[in-house]
Amino acid sequence: MNVKDLNFAYQVKHALDQNLDNLPPSTRERLASARKIAMSRKKPEPLHIRVRQLALAGHQQIGNAFQAPLSWLGRLGIMAPLLAGVLIFVGLYDHEQEQHIAELAEIDVAVLSDDLPVEAYADQGFNGYLAARDD
Repeated sequence: MNVKDLNFAYQVKHALDQNLDNLPPSTRERLASARKIAMSRKKPEPLHIRVRQLALAGHQQIGNAFQAPLSWLGRLGIMAPLLAGVLIFVGLYDHEQEQHIAELAEIDVAVLSDDLPVEAYADQGFNGYLAARDD
């Protein structure tokens, strides 16, 4: 059905609704039977259209939940998991940083407490000496 047909149908419906009380009973009965016949001949809507309408109807209900008097409760239901996720992320980052600092401190303690001078670790030949010694 195109837009022109829909507009015409709405205009006819509006005119009939306004003058329904003025119509004779026989005309009302004929209109009712014509409506029943038309509804029986109507093609069923495809499934994907009904699913889309249901999905949109659910979306409107969710949207209205935030405009309700207890909207803070709905917002809290969304913000609480987000806040928990951020706190977990920050906690994990902080823990990893502390572990990294502890590892660096352990290396510093090992270097400073060793008998070798600090310059030996910076010497390129020292790495070759260590590699040959491990073999």
